[in-house]
Amino acid sequence: MTKLLNLDDAPARKRCFDPVVDARTRLLVLGSLPGEKSLALQEYYGNRQNRFWLLMSEVTGLDLVRLDYSSRLEALLGKHVGLWDVVAEAHRVGSLDSHIRNRNDNDLLALLASLPALTTIAFNGGTAARLGLAVLGQHAARYRIVELPSSSPAYTLPYAEKLQRWQVLRGY
Repeated sequence: MTKLLNLDDAPARKRCFDPVVDARTRLLVLGSLPGEKSLALQEYYGNRQNRFWLLMSEVTGLDLVRLDYSSRLEALLGKHVGLWDVVAEAHRVGSLDSHIRNRNDNDLLALLASLPALTTIAFNGGTAARLGLAVLGQHAARYRIVELPSSSPAYTLPYAEKLQRWQVLRGY
């Protein structure tokens, strides 16, 4: 017996946010694709269990956690840090990167070409790094590449170890 596809069972198509960058961006942090809570809030790293804002507070020396979302983005730009995602859109049930299917990647090369001050690209997590480096190909050699442990609560590395690895961004 053939099971008919129920469209309600198909994973929803998720879309990333616009990049947060300007011409002064020197460090670009790339994630994979926003999770469910982030998409619902329409905020990068909107899941309060995600340690991104806490980690970046330590890196930048700013208390980003206490700021409202738009002020967080302004503060990052003020420190010459930009945000975006490698995946433009994909089907995904839930928030786990391992559930990303049928993805379309962002045009990272076009974005990088628009950032004259960019020197460093940091990948937030293994999936972002694997997919992003494939998109960048030989162009990755133009930049300092930093592969970071994911700030996601799904990546269970203790916070102190994540922080130690994220501190390398202080120099950029």
